[in-house]
Amino acid sequence: MTTQAAPEGDSGRDLRMLAGLVVAAGFLFNFVARGVVDTFMVFMLPLEAEFGWSRSTLTGIYSIYLITVGLTAPLSGMVLDRWGPRVTYGGGLAVLTGAMWAAGSADALWQVYVLIGGLCGLAASALGMVTAAALIGRWFDRNMSLAVALAYAGLGSGIFVIVPLAQAGIDAYGWRATYRLIALCLTALMPVLLLMPWRRIAAGRVRPVMREADAADPGPGWTIRSALRTVEFWLLVQVFFFTACGVYSVIVQTVAYLVDRGYPPIEAALAFGASGMLSIVGVVGAGWLSARFGNRFAATLSFAGTFVGVSALLGFSAVASPFLVLVYVIAFGLSQGARGPIVSTLTARIFAGGRVASIFGTIFMAMSFGSAFGAWLSGFLHDLTGDYRAAFLFSGVSIVAACAPFWFSQRLIRPEALPPPG
Repeated sequence: MTTQAAPEGDSGRDLRMLAGLVVAAGFLFNFVARGVVDTFMVFMLPLEAEFGWSRSTLTGIYSIYLITVGLTAPLSGMVLDRWGPRVTYGGGLAVLTGAMWAAGSADALWQVYVLIGGLCGLAASALGMVTAAALIGRWFDRNMSLAVALAYAGLGSGIFVIVPLAQAGIDAYGWRATYRLIALCLTALMPVLLLMPWRRIAAGRVRPVMREADAADPGPGWTIRSALRTVEFWLLVQVFFFTACGVYSVIVQTVAYLVDRGYPPIEAALAFGASGMLSIVGVVGAGWLSARFGNRFAATLSFAGTFVGVSALLGFSAVASPFLVLVYVIAFGLSQGARGPIVSTLTARIFAGGRVASIFGTIFMAMSFGSAFGAWLSGFLHDLTGDYRAAFLFSGVSIVAACAPFWFSQRLIRPEALPPPG
């Protein structure tokens, strides 16, 4: 793909600054959304202690959150296409702030389901990678994989910074006050959001240059409906769905699992956060490896790391060695999120010239359904069997299923734009 000349009035330096600002915004709002919502991992045990709710009931809250993210992901893409990033990001941040503040006063299960499961899911969808990937696609061509990976790095950074801080807040002030403190911190971000040049950011600078014959009648371009009729769309759905099943049948329970096995809560939270932090290296590395060695190599390597990490946790159930926890943190952490930049870039390239935000939002929806199913199943299997070994075995099978499309589809290995629908 080539690009048109810079819009009149924008120097090359200004365009580079704006492109960097797009990536920074994606990183920041991923940092906020993922970090804040994943604090639920450390709120689970205090909620269980105060209300007596079962582990499967609590993981059900997170499953509802993931389902909500999935159901609203196409909506976030459509809001971005219609009203732009100011409305998308601003609405998401306002909803997340309100949900956190209200969660501090929750005293019934349905309230937690609505606030954490429903409203946080709506907010995370607006603040997350659907919006970021679509905006990055308007600004980057050659370096799109790396730019998307840098935005994805905000996910792991948020987990590493915010989750342990939430655990420290719970230890010092209790879970109710900690929810309200999170809401106050989110409020401080609103002026930063409002001051950003969203109209210019939304305009982008990357435009496909068409042949004159095509320019006269460009056709409808790819839409969700037309993308649904392609094999490539469903292969990307398979990758995201089973990746999510494999990952979320593990990470939702990691803190509770380690605490059950004798780890102090703050150390369990730090281990969880450290694995998230390492995902920064993983997502950036995946973008670089994908550009240098191809999508299949990068994806397979990342799935192998996830498999090793899950195997280490499974081994820890038999031999309580800190070394196995370290293996989990490193292998699982370096692989966590690595598939996201690959799938985001593949979507942008395969369905170029269409409604990429809406199409990626629909693929992202499948990932959220897989996340919700994996999170719920891990809690159900724990209540059924009394431990997490069955959940870890399910995770391993899911990882293999997620990797398979990269070995059977040439378009996923060497992506080219599909011809626009007639």
